[in-house]
Amino acid sequence: MAAIFHWGTGPEATGTATHGTGSPIWLKRLIISLWHSNLFFVGVSAVGTVFLAINYVAYAGWSVVIKRISEAFSVWLVPGGVIMLVVFLLGRHDIFHWTQEGVMTKGAANYDPIIAAKGGFLSGPFYIFRMVSYLTIWAAFSWKLRKLSLEEDLHGGTRYFHTSVTMSAGFLVLYAVTSSMSGWDWVMSVDVHWFSTLFGWYVFSSWWVSGIAGITLTAIFLKQNGYLRMLNANHLHDLGKLIFGFSIFWTYLWFSQFMLIWYANLPEEAVYFNQRLGGFNGQYTGLFFLNIVINFVFPFLALMTRDAKRQMIILKIVCIAILVGHWIDFYLMLMPGTMRGENGFLIEIGVAAIFLGAFLLLMTRRLAGALLIPVNHPFVEESVHHTT
Repeated sequence: MAAIFHWGTGPEATGTATHGTGSPIWLKRLIISLWHSNLFFVGVSAVGTVFLAINYVAYAGWSVVIKRISEAFSVWLVPGGVIMLVVFLLGRHDIFHWTQEGVMTKGAANYDPIIAAKGGFLSGPFYIFRMVSYLTIWAAFSWKLRKLSLEEDLHGGTRYFHTSVTMSAGFLVLYAVTSSMSGWDWVMSVDVHWFSTLFGWYVFSSWWVSGIAGITLTAIFLKQNGYLRMLNANHLHDLGKLIFGFSIFWTYLWFSQFMLIWYANLPEEAVYFNQRLGGFNGQYTGLFFLNIVINFVFPFLALMTRDAKRQMIILKIVCIAILVGHWIDFYLMLMPGTMRGENGFLIEIGVAAIFLGAFLLLMTRRLAGALLIPVNHPFVEESVHHTT
């Protein structure tokens, strides 16, 4: 196992590399923190629509009582998309090495042939086009499904439900492609020399389990404050099973990526984990192991029994831990490749708190804009009387 701590010999591996963008350290940290937290909340917001769409195409009845929560989660897609575009335009040189002048120009002092070979994909206009396309697709389908849901409340009938099923099927096909590509663009291209064939799914799994935890936590708070009386222990049990199962799924992807790269020990792949395991004087090593404990070991042990999945207090603690843990997961994906050894937490936590407050403000306003229970949904009675 000693090989884990000795991958690579270049400046990227030892933590001596610098970006040379000219920005002060505090400003670089602020820009990267804005990208980091906004990226996390955009992904969680999109999961609200993904969860809604999956339940539509599966003709699932149990989840109808929490349907409005998943609809409300998508509210951050538009403001988050605008913030992402602005941060990229203003701070791209501090986040992405491939955007720097001359890096793809043969003969330039900082020319990099590996990055230049990826120039067809990693070009500014094409990157922005992809970013806008992903976010537009996610936001457009979220808006349409919300609109159909509200019209169903007003007029009843099954027409709106069947239209929603068709829309959801189309959305899931597009999301399966765009979510993986967004992981390449928004996260993996930070470490532009590095690559992983399952990284897109890894990013999605982190978003997905965070989104389910967020929906569960919101449902519990509403229940405890008297707003969601129809939510019962059976709904909590199903949500707990999803959190339990997909925490294991995230770990499976994490371990598969790590194990194959460690076993092959190829420098162009191994540098990613070398930076996080002992690189930069071990600044990320503790977080690397905390990431596994908080996102796998703790949820696995806490939710192992049936009774635990039906207890609101246990679910609340686990959901909060998962949300914090996967924010840390994204921190580990981004900081070693951007800030190197000059990372910190004060600015990052402050920015995350601002984003959390803004997200909760918009999400609760949307929740208040419609009935919490979609009274004319065909499966509403099934959901109210759901048992497991």
